[in-house]
Amino acid sequence: MERHQSYLKASHALGMAATRVQERVCCAFGLSPSPAPDFKSGQSVPMGGVLLLLPFLLECGLLSYRLHYNQRQGYYDFDSLLITLSFLSLLRIKSIEQSKLYNPGELGQLIGHDRIPEVKKLRGITQELTLQQKSEDWAKTLSGKWIEEEAPELYYLDGHVQVYHGYLAELGKKHVSRQRLCLPGMMEFWVNSPQGLPFFVVTAEVNEKMLEMLVAEIIPRLISLHHQSQDGCQAMESDPNHPLFTLVFDREGYSPAFFKHLWEEHRIAVLTYRKNVKHEWEEAEFEEVDVQSRIGRSPMLLHEKEITIDECNMREIRRLCPGGHQTSIITTNRILSVGLLAGYMFGRWIQENFFRYMRQEYALDRITQYAACEIDDSFVVVNREYSNITYLIKKEREKLTRLKASSYDGRNANEKDAEKQSAKWFIQQVELQENIRKKEQEIETLLEKRKGIPYKIPVGQMPESYRYTKLDQESKLFNNIVKMICFRAETAFANLLSPHYKRNIDEIRSLVKAIIKQTVDIEVDNVNNRLNITIYPLSNNRSNSALENVLEQINNTETKYPNTNLMMNFKITTM
Repeated sequence: MERHQSYLKASHALGMAATRVQERVCCAFGLSPSPAPDFKSGQSVPMGGVLLLLPFLLECGLLSYRLHYNQRQGYYDFDSLLITLSFLSLLRIKSIEQSKLYNPGELGQLIGHDRIPEVKKLRGITQELTLQQKSEDWAKTLSGKWIEEEAPELYYLDGHVQVYHGYLAELGKKHVSRQRLCLPGMMEFWVNSPQGLPFFVVTAEVNEKMLEMLVAEIIPRLISLHHQSQDGCQAMESDPNHPLFTLVFDREGYSPAFFKHLWEEHRIAVLTYRKNVKHEWEEAEFEEVDVQSRIGRSPMLLHEKEITIDECNMREIRRLCPGGHQTSIITTNRILSVGLLAGYMFGRWIQENFFRYMRQEYALDRITQYAACEIDDSFVVVNREYSNITYLIKKEREKLTRLKASSYDGRNANEKDAEKQSAKWFIQQVELQENIRKKEQEIETLLEKRKGIPYKIPVGQMPESYRYTKLDQESKLFNNIVKMICFRAETAFANLLSPHYKRNIDEIRSLVKAIIKQTVDIEVDNVNNRLNITIYPLSNNRSNSALENVLEQINNTETKYPNTNLMMNFKITTM
């Protein structure tokens, strides 16, 4: 009796639902390695449907971290950590802190342990992993694997601002289009496939623009990956117009001189919107073309011409909208047809939808580490004093424009009715002209002052009061990798279900979320080395039929739960 009571006290000290007391104590003192998952049979396990995504997570490279990280010693190894974090993300538990609102024992059944780590322990193990500073290496391995498997010839590139509301870091301000405000934050540039799947993300140090990040980070990484492809090199040798790959982005990356450099130096093509379109084409020149997009084929009125901007020869394609507006896109790609180019350019919304989905479902903008890091003193940034005086010049010019407009309106009104001109009117005009002269002098003074201020300076020369710092990028990159893997796994699962739904874009994601949170029965068959998982029925026969067909395909993969010899076998209960 006393032994049983001491066992209960030890179990209580280790946390709720902790039953593997002896193994925990041995691991705590370093007397044994991390124990393997030990599943127990159970009925009505809530949220067990997330186990369906484990084969997809493994296929997407969840455990490929082992190539770069050293394993930890303790009751929970890094395999358990990665699986736990992935399951929490897929279950829409959007932060480690939120996991304490759920039964730890029930979640523990999904990872083969008595319970999941408590919040403090989960954060501690995550920190142990990120302290190894290997997230960048892991990200490069994953992006290389995904690009090799999918062999894309076109990439979507777009920036995303992670807004910062803290006070520890001094970040530069960025324009957040979704809020229509300039707010402090970190700028991330995501590279995705035409299907909206992420390949990798790079983070700007302070306030680098898209062109700077293309030159410094994105293009070198893509070139190194594509030069490993033999098929791409053979295609380029056989056709001088065949690009290494094509980049698709918005007007932020517009620079014809840069486009010319990309093609001549690297054979990289671009596809983007044209800036400063000042004339329209004849509407009779446009022809109807069937354009393929994510929602199917749609007819568009298109026309193409050859143009030269800043000595760069390009193709300009315009779409005639129903209201008469002409949307212009330009490209250095000579291979793709007009319809395909229009489909890719106007299909850029898929990346915007990716950002929206990740923010809402995976808490993409949540800051996981509030620690601020110093920036290299030699790193060159835009001088804040220069920016401030430029802002003042802009505002003073706006005031000058309003004064000139008032003066013009007054003269124009009195020229039509000369009889109403009076001494008061002449005095007002003299005052306006004097104010205009003073305002012009103030602007000239500001312009002269700005000439003595350098446009860019090293961070080390900035005053201490507002010297730029940055957030810890290691933990953010690690969490981004986990979320990318989860999104890819969810998308792969959705693609298996989509043939059973005509309106799959509208319905499939909601169905996947419902399946993930579905209750299951778990049966451990040690004789046949099987982990049988029976999913409870969904809300309608159509969904049950679609899921049943998918389960057969998943079972054919013969996936074993990591660190066990149990092969996962899924089925759905019959009504």
